[in-house]
Amino acid sequence: MATTDVGSRDSRRELAREVLIHGPIGRGELGRRLGLSPASLTRLSRPLIDHGILVEADELMDGAVGRPIKPLDVRVDAQRILGVKITGEHVFGVVTDLRATVAGAATAHLAGHAPDDVLDGIQSLIDELDADDVTTIGVSIGGKVTSSRVVSRAPFLKWHDVDLGFLIEKRFGRPATVENDVVALTAAEHWFGHARGVDNFSVITIGAGVGYGLVMHGRQVITSDTGLGLGGHFPLDATGPLCSDGHRGCSSAMLSIGSMCASAGVGLGRPIEYEELLALARVDNPVARQVVDTSARSLGRLIAATANLAMVEVVVLSGEGIGLLDVAEDSVRRAVEADRDPDALPVQIRPTDSEFTAWARGAASVAIQSEFGVIPV
Repeated sequence: MATTDVGSRDSRRELAREVLIHGPIGRGELGRRLGLSPASLTRLSRPLIDHGILVEADELMDGAVGRPIKPLDVRVDAQRILGVKITGEHVFGVVTDLRATVAGAATAHLAGHAPDDVLDGIQSLIDELDADDVTTIGVSIGGKVTSSRVVSRAPFLKWHDVDLGFLIEKRFGRPATVENDVVALTAAEHWFGHARGVDNFSVITIGAGVGYGLVMHGRQVITSDTGLGLGGHFPLDATGPLCSDGHRGCSSAMLSIGSMCASAGVGLGRPIEYEELLALARVDNPVARQVVDTSARSLGRLIAATANLAMVEVVVLSGEGIGLLDVAEDSVRRAVEADRDPDALPVQIRPTDSEFTAWARGAASVAIQSEFGVIPV
């Protein structure tokens, strides 16, 4: 009996997950996806409807059979979620519904790097967003995270083995999910974003560093090295500059904002910010144009490498540095094609929002995933 109950709970969670990602969805399609008979689908969905997790959407005509159907959908306004992205200087927050649709966003400055400073920053976000009613908190951070709670390593905060999930739950009295920022962003793009419904894709982020995420067969690939930033050290240009770890021409050296600005600054003879670098490249300043085109070719090579090695056809680009694509998209695409087999399918490059709210939305998404992993019915 206990085994049957566990199996039913697991099946209900999988059903709720499918509806969350793909809904509103007809029962016939849902049954085909999950391999369930109409009777089993009715039995599993009824408790979810009774608990207000699922609802029957407006009646539609089924073109295949010519009769009205009532698709199932998630009651997206049943909960409000707080998503928080932590950087070295700020915390960025969003309040979302159960499909990670952003209802409000805010930013708070960090007074310092101690855990209490971060908790104070989260409190500021809650106050500004009038978010005392959120049911759960998701947090993303650049670094290695274990058990969706413990920040094992976050170099920019100088943290080691900080149980941030426990500290948040103790301070705010609600469940918390903590995850690496690229993992969280990849989850958001998979469930709710530019790769929704895509079973195999990669994510490349460029900004302060370079991140890489991968989804295969509908599941994100997570290993013991996730969060170490290994995608930032993929070799791209044997003649390129050195990164901080001494790797010549790796993805961080070629694509991070700091490295690009440093290279341009040498040529211009003065410091330069990223937005100015892109603006100068647009008007064909020779120094800026060379730096941007060199980085664009490197981005194209990295996109091609992920497509070739992981055999994916969709690559999602994100991060505060993806303005590079707007200025030099032709260079990026030529480099992709140069490194691909001529008979291979074209790579779909899907750029996303470059604002930090995208990272905070990723944090909300992993909190939503956690909530749907513990459906109590």
